[in-house]
Amino acid sequence: MDAAALNAFLASDFPQVANDYRVEAVDEAGLICRMIAGPQHLRPGGTVSGPSMFGLVDLAVYLLILSRIGPVGLAVTTNASIDFMRKPRAGRDLLVETRLLKLGRSLAVADGLVRAEGDEAILARASMTYSIPPRDR
Repeated sequence: MDAAALNAFLASDFPQVANDYRVEAVDEAGLICRMIAGPQHLRPGGTVSGPSMFGLVDLAVYLLILSRIGPVGLAVTTNASIDFMRKPRAGRDLLVETRLLKLGRSLAVADGLVRAEGDEAILARASMTYSIPPRDR
């Protein structure tokens, strides 16, 4: 699936969050996803919340996997680890760059780096494992 197909999948299967996220690019190296940061993503103190950053990475890795295997709605997170390294400021979209480390028959492993738009400093680093449901043979 390319970026347009993944964005269409978001709009049809996840309309509740489709306006907050957009796949910017997908290629053989990985996927870049944008979180259009708004007031719903902020915590007290005017910073983007940790759960919002986690959600960005989780969704981006899911979409990265779908870019390889097609629209499998029941692929699910089985393990996740995230390190929050810097505090993101409000008013800037966040981008996550993901890469697939392993894609097997039943598990996929990927990582992601979160940055604020226009800034090279890494805000968070995450590792995700997804379970892929059995495919029809």
